[in-house]
Amino acid sequence: MSFNSTFLTREAVLSSQIEGTQATLDEVLKKEAEEGDTPREDSEKTRDIREILNYRRALRTGTQMIDTGESLTENNVKKLHKTLLESVRGKTRGPGEFRRQIVYIAPPGTPMEEARYVPPPAPAIPNLYSNFDKYLNTRESEHDSLVQIAVAHYQFEAIHPFKDGNGRMGRLLIPLFLYSRKIIVRPLVYISQYFEENRQDYYNLLAAVSYENAWIPWIRFFLNGLCEQADDACELARKVIALRDEYQKHLAEFNSAYAFNLLDAIFAQPYFSTSSIRKTSGIRVHQTLLNIIAKFVEADILRDISPNRQRNKIYAFVPLLNLLDKHGY
Repeated sequence: MSFNSTFLTREAVLSSQIEGTQATLDEVLKKEAEEGDTPREDSEKTRDIREILNYRRALRTGTQMIDTGESLTENNVKKLHKTLLESVRGKTRGPGEFRRQIVYIAPPGTPMEEARYVPPPAPAIPNLYSNFDKYLNTRESEHDSLVQIAVAHYQFEAIHPFKDGNGRMGRLLIPLFLYSRKIIVRPLVYISQYFEENRQDYYNLLAAVSYENAWIPWIRFFLNGLCEQADDACELARKVIALRDEYQKHLAEFNSAYAFNLLDAIFAQPYFSTSSIRKTSGIRVHQTLLNIIAKFVEADILRDISPNRQRNKIYAFVPLLNLLDKHGY
């Protein structure tokens, strides 16, 4: 069963929402079922969805880098940042390049003198980032890797090396770091939901490190977030596996060797069209695919959410979507 894609999309949605995107997981999955991972429409909502899909693409790219033995070095982080900002609102804001001007953190319309935080000037970034790079990629930097990524996340956000996308990039590095250190077997434990639910504490504690050197409260907050999200991910995974196991018991009744293929595929794509599910399921014969989809619809596993269409129908795996909804996704 491949639930990884849905997990990745969920994190992409949550991390992007912190930056102000309005698209929900449900909307992203539906749009992808309709148009693939490059939505054609140019509305505000579609631009939000493109940002989310770019975040997911960057997570996948980072995972592949680590799988091939690469590290989260400066050049690789720049590549991931370029992916994040590709063809979205930030495409003119230096994707993959360190910023060349001063920036400051404040609500829109606030003068710099009243900023919550003013990151270091652009000329200081190369040396500061070099120190961050060495700290992040050296195992001996800290005795505890979890403390190391807590400190590193603060450092990255404090340096604010890019003109745009620093929040998303900083959050993206957390699961990739944990995966690179083999603390998690797949990069599927995310902290964005915790940061979003505790947004003011998150910003206040980062600021307290900058202005008061208050490391302990920040590290405690960060580690608590990792624990909460790890517990949540485990609980969701158990429920997903139980759901899969329950349906697998009855697949023999479908009298089709492809029933297992489709069941695995819809965990990865809970919204899909026949064209989008064909590759995921490996069911190449169109009529065979239609037949097994019809059996799943009859069994109330799938729902046809486009009943008035004769072609290009969209189907929903409602039990999984309900499960995600109960977990606040």
